[in-house]
Amino acid sequence: MDRCVVLVDAGYLLGAAASLLAGEPARSRITVDHAALIQGLRERAEADTEQPLLRIYWFDGAPDRVPQPEHRRLRVMPRVTVRLGALTRSDGRWAQKGVDAAMHAELTELARNRACSDVVLVTGDGDLLPGLMSAKEHGVAVHLWAVQAADGDYNQSEDLVAEADERRVLDRAWITRAVRAKDLTGVCAPPPVPRPEIAAILSAPLPESALAASAERAAEAAAETAGVRNGSAARPSGTTAGSVASSGSAPSSGSPESTEPSANGSGAGVPAPAGGKVVPTPKDLAGLRGPAAPAPQPAATLRWSSDKGWIERPGAGTLGEPAETASLPTLAQLTSAEQRWADREEDITTVGGDPFEVGQVFARRWMERLPEQSHVQKLSTMYPRIPHRIDGELLRYAARFGLLAHKDDQIDEHDRYAIRAGFWREIDVRAAAEHAPAGE
Repeated sequence: MDRCVVLVDAGYLLGAAASLLAGEPARSRITVDHAALIQGLRERAEADTEQPLLRIYWFDGAPDRVPQPEHRRLRVMPRVTVRLGALTRSDGRWAQKGVDAAMHAELTELARNRACSDVVLVTGDGDLLPGLMSAKEHGVAVHLWAVQAADGDYNQSEDLVAEADERRVLDRAWITRAVRAKDLTGVCAPPPVPRPEIAAILSAPLPESALAASAERAAEAAAETAGVRNGSAARPSGTTAGSVASSGSAPSSGSPESTEPSANGSGAGVPAPAGGKVVPTPKDLAGLRGPAAPAPQPAATLRWSSDKGWIERPGAGTLGEPAETASLPTLAQLTSAEQRWADREEDITTVGGDPFEVGQVFARRWMERLPEQSHVQKLSTMYPRIPHRIDGELLRYAARFGLLAHKDDQIDEHDRYAIRAGFWREIDVRAAAEHAPAGE
């Protein structure tokens, strides 16, 4: 049968490309345009073999052989078949299992059934030597392709090279049409346009760390216990916040000598105001918001952040979330079942795995489905902090694009920045368009 077949060892192709472009074989160091890569392989195979393409077989490893996002995108492309081996982790490193055996079986079967006249192998593993020799014995011409080695030497088995009928090298110029290295030394996405409110936000005092808060609560509890032992005013479990009850020899309500441990955790008694009211403790404040706050916050406070927590302000919601963020709907709340299916199709077929692009796609869908476009302006005023619920949903969405691969189920911090930068860039474009004068 006069046609060609391409067998691709993805671990070799992408690992060698990462070594060439990024200096190390970690596939997390590169981003791949799979559609462009498949098109390049098809055109190169048809040109080299002078035969039409039958099919491209993509062999790769996956945890428990479960298709990853890149595999789902590949297997819906025309003339592409994905074969998965196992991906296991040992001593902190990932290793493919069963990929070579699957390639050997496919190569032998194609040759035995005379399904093609030419086979293109993109691999460097010498374990495929028996399969290559068997294919030749069945009258199939074997073309062996290599990725240009980073050190200028071979990155393939010499026995495999010697046995192949034809050999080609995919050089840097060809590789960079579909693969690029991530810039890990600087910003991998264009920085957002400077905003005037940034200086005010960054100059605001940061919230206390969890450790300091824990120490404060411990000191408060110790002071409270000491006050009870000394006969000072104590609050029974059934008393509401802000009131005080007498116990034992404690002075009567309203007495200027009534004391309560201070809110700063120092343990020193603070005279209670007339009427038996006392300064609430942090435990009291956990269930209250508003005038009972221990100290007013500056005008420019640090809003909700996925990594810094948030500062209390008047008007916060009942669940402890600022009112202006609680009113913002999530993408899941705005998406119907039909839209969810269409989104999945778009993610598989057209959306790449670039973190900046992922953030843009998420923001675009969110804005297009908002019932009120005033939400865009409200969110824009919170820059650079993304509300916690939306930020968590954004990172979960990004995880579907393989950004967790080979990173211990954690998105790289640099990728997180790029995801959020893409989100804000799309928000800024929409907000600027809405404010642009008519006719521009």
